[in-house]
Formats: sequence, C-alpha cells, structure tokens
Amino acid sequence: MAIHFFSEEIPYTLKEKLNRKRWLTKIATNAGFKIKELNYVFCSDEYLYQMNRDYLKHDTYTDIITFDNSEKKDDIEGDIFVSIDRVSENAKTHAQEEETEMNRVLAHGLLHLMGYKDKTQEEAALMRLKEEESIKLYVLS
Repeated sequence: MAIHFFSEEIPYTLKEKLNRKRWLTKIATNAGFKIKELNYVFCSDEYLYQMNRDYLKHDTYTDIITFDNSEKKDDIEGDIFVSIDRVSENAKTHAQEEETEMNRVLAHGLLHLMGYKDKTQEEAALMRLKEEESIKLYVLS
C-alpha cells in the first residue's frame, strides 16, 4: 500500500497500521479517489507549530497540516503532519478515546486531499459529517 506512517522528533508508533491503511484506502476509493502516495508524519506540538509558522504563516498551534502533492484530480499524493500532543489534548477536551480522535485526524487530512475544506461554517459542518462517516467505516472495517 502507498500509505506510510513516520514520526519526526518524537517516538510514536501508530496502532493497527494495516487496518488503518485499509480503512483510509476504503475512504478514498468510496469517493472515487486512488491513493498514490500518502505520508502521515507524527510530531510534537512545537514541531508542527514551527511548520505552521514557516510554511503557512500562521502563528497558532494546530493538530494537523496537510500538503497536497497531487498532479491529477482523482489521485491522492500528499504529506500530512499530525501533532500527537494536540490529538491527546483534543481527545481529553472532547471526552473521546485517543484512538478515535486519531482516526478523526487521519480522516480529516485525507478529506482535505479529497477537496474538503473547513474555513467557513458550512465547510466545517460538512467536514465534521465526513469525519463521522469515516470513523463509522473504521468501526465496520
């Protein structure tokens, strides 16, 4: 599979990697996309904060940054950076299991690469709906 998981500057090992690869592939395939190359990089808050400042000129902490490297409309190629610190904090804030919150963030990045946005209220509402649909797919996988 063309989905890879890495960690940068922190020790982190994602659980159930093969199941998650199948799940992410199912999300993309169900929407008519093909994953060519998808890299998830797990990192710290500080690492992602610096990326957010350097590349996006945003002076805020975030849970995820997605870089789209696709050249064809229906192909997915990209790099998704995930703050483990934010995932953990968000799970506590929203009274979620960390693994569920991790799935939400993994799906969120993929959904961005599929063209979903979350800047307006309407876009964010649709993104939340798609995240929930994606999480349900994982439970059923």
